[in-house]
Amino acid sequence: MNKDVRKTKVLFLCTGNTARSQMAEAFLRAYGGDRFEPYSAGLEPDVINPFVYRVLEEVGFDLEGQYSKSVMDYMGKIHFGFLITVCANAEERCPSVFPGVGQRLHWPFEDPAAFEGTEEEKLAKFREIRDQIEARIKTWLAGIFSISWGAVAGLPTEPQRARSGDRPEPRFIEKIPNTLPASGRITIRLPDYDPAGAR
Repeated sequence: MNKDVRKTKVLFLCTGNTARSQMAEAFLRAYGGDRFEPYSAGLEPDVINPFVYRVLEEVGFDLEGQYSKSVMDYMGKIHFGFLITVCANAEERCPSVFPGVGQRLHWPFEDPAAFEGTEEEKLAKFREIRDQIEARIKTWLAGIFSISWGAVAGLPTEPQRARSGDRPEPRFIEKIPNTLPASGRITIRLPDYDPAGAR
């Protein structure tokens, strides 16, 4: 990466920084880390939900060293190109004027931690929200960079429950280039990937 290229900082905000915002940060780092510097925080930070570790590990992420952070750690201290709230509570309680924010977006996702059921049913709910967040990140990047994710070999056209071999792990994906070609479109290329060999 050209070190002269300045990354746009993005802050994902939810109530506790325990699930949705953590997943959004991970996916933006995987799919757009060359152009964006993602952060996440909560209004009332708490311990990261254990299911988050499980469902992100399924798709190749390691959250070792991650912890919940308070929005006050960043408010007025870092300029964010985007502030993205990922739950209704954060959208309602976040100050309408947030110092150092270029654009504010709201992506409401259901709270998987509020779901009641068996262990497997809860895990399935976290997978569902994980896939929704991944799809939303990819859609957002597609709108910015005109990426056709469904046309990229090895990536599903629709979010689906991740199993070993379903799709390449994030580390297989080349990062978004630093500059766009004259056409305004870019192509994401994947190295050879054999799903059968990944099982």
